[in-house]
Amino acid sequence: MNKKINIVLADDELLFRQGLKAILSKVKQIKVLFDANDGNDLMQKLRTTEQLPDIIITDLKMPNLNGVEATKLIRKEFPNIKIIALTSYFSKPFIINMISIGAVAYLAKDSTPKLMLTTIEEVSEKGFFYDEKVMKYIHEGLLNPAEKKLKSNFDTTYFTKREKEVLELICKQLTTNEIAEALFISPRTVEGHRNNLLLKTESKNVAGLVIYAIQNKLVSLEANNF
Repeated sequence: MNKKINIVLADDELLFRQGLKAILSKVKQIKVLFDANDGNDLMQKLRTTEQLPDIIITDLKMPNLNGVEATKLIRKEFPNIKIIALTSYFSKPFIINMISIGAVAYLAKDSTPKLMLTTIEEVSEKGFFYDEKVMKYIHEGLLNPAEKKLKSNFDTTYFTKREKEVLELICKQLTTNEIAEALFISPRTVEGHRNNLLLKTESKNVAGLVIYAIQNKLVSLEANNF
C-alpha cells in the first residue's frame, strides 16, 4: 500500500467493530475515519462528514437499515466510494445480489485479518477483488439460463483488439502497471483503454467491467485465468 486508504466501518456488533478498528489501526497506510452501528447511522455520517472514505466495509445484516439497502443508497449518492460486503452468510445468492448492486469485494466474517488487509489493498489498487470462489459464484449466477442477460445479437466487433486484451487482464485482476508491462504500453494508455471500456459498457467501475465481460462471454474462466 503506497497511499493512505481512508476506511469506514459499519456493523451493529460493537465488539466486532472495535476488533476491526484495532486490526486496521496497526496498519499505518490505513485510516479509519469513523464507524457506524447500522445503515442509517452510516448514511447520516456520510452525508455530514468533511472527508469521504475511499472504502466502506459494511455488514449486510444490521437493524433499521441493513447493509444491502445502504449499499444501494451509497452507489446512488456516493458512486466513487468502493464497498466491501462483510457477512456471516457466504452464500451464492448473497454474493450475486451484493455484487449486482455494487459491492466490489466480499468478505466472510470468519476471514483472517491477512485476507481482510489483502482485500482492502486489492480494492484500493484495482477497484475490486473477487477470489476464486466468488468468481465461480459470479460465473454460475450470471450465466445461469434463468438469469442470463446476454443479447443474442451482441456485436463482437464493438471493442478493439487492444480493448479486449486490456479487458481480459483487468478480469485477471492485474494492476494498471502490470497490464502496461504485459502489453508493452504505457500506464496512461491502459487508463485510456479502460475509460473507453467503461464508456462502451456503461459500467460505473471496473467491477462492472468484470460482470459485463462474464455476461457477454468476452473472457474465459478456464483454470489459472482467475
